[in-house]
Amino acid sequence: MIPLPPLTRIFLACGATDMRKGFDGLAVLVQQALEQSPHSGALFAFRGKRGDLVKLLWYDGQGLCLFSKRMDRGRFIWPSTPTGTVAMTAAQLSMLLEGIDWRRPERTFTPSLAG
Repeated sequence: MIPLPPLTRIFLACGATDMRKGFDGLAVLVQQALEQSPHSGALFAFRGKRGDLVKLLWYDGQGLCLFSKRMDRGRFIWPSTPTGTVAMTAAQLSMLLEGIDWRRPERTFTPSLAG
């Protein structure tokens, strides 16, 4: 996981993104489609049409960083709305990058008694 500062805002770009885009193309998409500044310190996540590739764009204070992850099997869980953004927490981003459904994480154990 990327060591993000504690108060970093995280946004998912809803819908599919052209994964041929690099630093500049994604930065323009952040400005025009998401109406945010790519240099604000927020992290922006984009998913490809097939759903197995994610790119993260983040300004770390010195320059833009571009991270990507491709799933060997399965797809990344993504909002079904075609446009807009979804804000999420660092924990939800971590689950998303692991292929876990971050919208409804399943609790596997609930203690019945303390101690």
